[in-house]
Amino acid sequence: MTDAATGTTTEALVEQLDFHWQGQLRPRLDGLTDAEYFDEPVDGCWSVRPRGASTAPVQGGSGGMVVEFAFPEPDPAPFTTIAWRLAHLIVGVFAVRNAAHFGAPPTDYFAFDYATGADQALAQLDTEVATWRAGVTALDDAALWTPVGEAEPGPYAERPMIDLVLHIHREVIHHGAEITLLRDLYAHRRR
Repeated sequence: MTDAATGTTTEALVEQLDFHWQGQLRPRLDGLTDAEYFDEPVDGCWSVRPRGASTAPVQGGSGGMVVEFAFPEPDPAPFTTIAWRLAHLIVGVFAVRNAAHFGAPPTDYFAFDYATGADQALAQLDTEVATWRAGVTALDDAALWTPVGEAEPGPYAERPMIDLVLHIHREVIHHGAEITLLRDLYAHRRR
């Protein structure tokens, strides 16, 4: 833990991510199987599927797999699989922001080459988290309090970078909890 009397704001932000990522979420993803990754606990799930196998209104992806969604999103939206939720974390939470703020290659839901299985998805997630962590680690106080600007369309454009960092970390905690709950459900349903 960072010593509150001597630590920096950046150190506190990185510690927040590390505490959850290294101490809780990433260890819970170890051993994720393809069966769990693609499991559909209810009918009509959105997932990541082979190109040509989806019937979703919108399908994103540049490779052999597509992620499913719709504009506007139906209410209620379809339940999503671990594959879909990991794709959201990898692309929508991290990769897009890594490109916009930390020099990673540009991408979006349509340009991304989605994983064909759990191991590949976890490797993609590890890469994006490491890129994000390195980017946040390099931010000084001035950068943290500078408005994000055009790199982040929507509500964060006028907000300081620290607000975006906290938002991304909340997203990791939120979606990570969903994914681990789905793993628990899968394990208990299969008994």
